[in-house]
Amino acid sequence: MGGSSCAICSTLAALELDLPLNIITVAMLCENMPSGIATKPGDVVTAMNGKTIEVDNTDAEGRLILADGLCYLSDKKPQTLIDMATLTGAVIIALSHVTAAVFSNSTPLVEELEKASFQTSDYLWRLPIFREDYLEQMKSDVSDYNNIGGRPGGSCTAATFLSEFVDFSKVKQWAHLDIAAVTKTKVGYTGRPTRAVIEFLQQRARK
Repeated sequence: MGGSSCAICSTLAALELDLPLNIITVAMLCENMPSGIATKPGDVVTAMNGKTIEVDNTDAEGRLILADGLCYLSDKKPQTLIDMATLTGAVIIALSHVTAAVFSNSTPLVEELEKASFQTSDYLWRLPIFREDYLEQMKSDVSDYNNIGGRPGGSCTAATFLSEFVDFSKVKQWAHLDIAAVTKTKVGYTGRPTRAVIEFLQQRARK
């Protein structure tokens, strides 16, 4: 819910600020409860684009939902596609609670996001996608991908997994924000990185 909240609140802010932007916001919401029909280790699921995924770890369920969201939004042919999610605990190990991670196919987009984040002290920091290497960690004998890549580079493998569901023939710029490290403190929820996203939208509107 952290990613959906950030996306929705940023969109509402853009509306209040009357920014001249065409924004499509999708919240990927579903029930995640144990039952007789719940996903089990070893299940193989098919994403919206037809790619198959072996569920090796049922706790890595968020990326399965995001995958379909990225397929859906790719069909809208946006100039820029940004997803955000409290996706991995691994990003906390990598960056502590200081900054969220940003992964992208576009250096100019990352520079825009990082500029907005530093102007608001709501930091975003780029981490890499080494596609072939990280996909090797997610190989499956029974499907196109495994939904988990093991402990090494967990946030990077998760972002690489998501990138496989963005249709880059339709999407020019894509960024994934892994915000698990910044959305919650011991006191409660922070709303981060909503400030950075709103500032990014304002800068886009001024272009």
